[in-house]
Amino acid sequence: MPEPEGEPEGAPPPAPHPRPPHRRGAPLDAPAVRRWCALALDALGRAREDIDAINVYPVADGDTGTNLYLTVESAAQAVEAVFAAHETGATVPALPDAVRAMAHGALIGARGNSGTILAQLLRGMAQVLTAPREEAHAAYADGPLLAEALRRAADSAYGAVAHPVEGTVLTVATAAADGAHSAVRAGAADCAAVARAAHTAALAALGETPRHLAVLARAGVVDAGGRGFVTVLHTLVEALTGEPPARPAPRPAGVLPTAPCASQPSAPSAPSAEGAGEGDPGGPAYEVIYLLDADDAAVARLRRRLDALGDSLVVVGGDGLWNVHVHVDDAGAAVEAGIEAGRPHRVRITHFGAAPAPRPDTAQPPRARAPRAVVAVVPGEGLAELYAQSGATAVHARAGEPPASGELAEAIRRAHAHEVVLLPNDPELRHTAAAAAEQARGDGIRVALIPTRSAVQGIAALAVHESGRRFDEDVVAMTSAAGTTRHGEIAVAERQSWTTAGVCQAGDVLGLVDGDVAVIGTDLADTARTVLDRMLSAGGEMVTLVLDDEVPERVAGLLERHVRTRHLAVDTVVYRGGRQGSPMLIGVE
Repeated sequence: MPEPEGEPEGAPPPAPHPRPPHRRGAPLDAPAVRRWCALALDALGRAREDIDAINVYPVADGDTGTNLYLTVESAAQAVEAVFAAHETGATVPALPDAVRAMAHGALIGARGNSGTILAQLLRGMAQVLTAPREEAHAAYADGPLLAEALRRAADSAYGAVAHPVEGTVLTVATAAADGAHSAVRAGAADCAAVARAAHTAALAALGETPRHLAVLARAGVVDAGGRGFVTVLHTLVEALTGEPPARPAPRPAGVLPTAPCASQPSAPSAPSAEGAGEGDPGGPAYEVIYLLDADDAAVARLRRRLDALGDSLVVVGGDGLWNVHVHVDDAGAAVEAGIEAGRPHRVRITHFGAAPAPRPDTAQPPRARAPRAVVAVVPGEGLAELYAQSGATAVHARAGEPPASGELAEAIRRAHAHEVVLLPNDPELRHTAAAAAEQARGDGIRVALIPTRSAVQGIAALAVHESGRRFDEDVVAMTSAAGTTRHGEIAVAERQSWTTAGVCQAGDVLGLVDGDVAVIGTDLADTARTVLDRMLSAGGEMVTLVLDDEVPERVAGLLERHVRTRHLAVDTVVYRGGRQGSPMLIGVE
């Protein structure tokens, strides 16, 4: 039986976000929230595989640690965006701004059952920490307010779950709130003491989770979601004090079940209210998650509808934006119910049986790793297909929804190769891709990151890729091909703003060259011609055009004729990128 701990051992990966200096016993203010997010992300990154390994409830699909990591990553990115907006000023964000961003980021990025509940826990805290208070105390929270926030977090999480079950993260969160309030009643006034008491109580409750759930006792593990929440509380203590809480003393024998950890845990003898047949192949086939724009009345009706369709129902959020999670056999019906309630978006459907874990008695030899693979981020379905035809593993980046580092790391693992070349195809993904590469290297995969800034540079790199030559030589050739490809883009301005080419108005057609606005026009084809002429003025042998599906075919013909007439000996190739977020991408090699 592994002893539950607040944070696993191991050298941490490089921090994905800057860590501002802390003060011992600091109050919970905006910088402390920022530290908390960064520390929690680091700790969950280290604990991810361990938490995944003990994930047996409500479905033994081994992704709780990954889902918690991705949820906190979204929260941390939202907090960083708030601080970035204040970089030019002399002040830091207010506490309400930071916790509101943290809760919203977790809500829109919540993954899985555990991530959705964590998002509601953070939202419950934010409801208390953003409530109007006296101006003199609005910049920070003291111990009693933190205890109140933890209580609201636990209560709101219980309210978000259709059929709460003890022995899960809900039990651990309630224990944390109880511990925090006990500390306040004993005279604790500062946040550090309250957070420490909450962590200690949560850790003790985590050790007791197998007493509540037979499936945990049979597998010889504690609840995975609860383990993740204890890790989050562990980092809250560290964010407030600068020091991680002390490791607990060894637990007396017999307190936890002594059954060995099973590689394939069996189902409990009786199905629970939360999810009948957890770990049972006869349970629901699909996990459905989506964000939903809807009012409270519509969501109440949706809860009843989804509760009748499946189990593990969790609906979190408010103020018109909700995150819906449910396990069902009919994924289409779950999405249709969302359409009836409002506007679902970011719909994710996962089939639990897509990659079943082999049983010990029928295990097959592991699939051999390929020598080398390419993983690339692409903005549209058409490009994803193009990259896949060239042998790359494509990660689809939807407009306004850049992939998180956990998604890229998972794509690297899914490529199942000893060596992987990673093409982010976006300058904004440089740090995210670097974090993903570092995670994959921790798994023993050799990863080279080529800093491609556009999908057309990725196409050029992929064109010279040869898996048969030495890894270093292949990376150098691909880097050179990407670096000698100028990239352009045709976009439509969403609002009035200043650009390097002057002031643009909403609806103007913008021509970008190497990331900077070079042309402001009113016609897509005319603007694209001007951009092509500027990019080809320094020479070129090949033009690559990637058109959104909504761009008329005649535009492609006009541009091909323009290049053929004005720039002799320059070839043009045209691809359809699907819905890629901008009308056109341009590459010149």
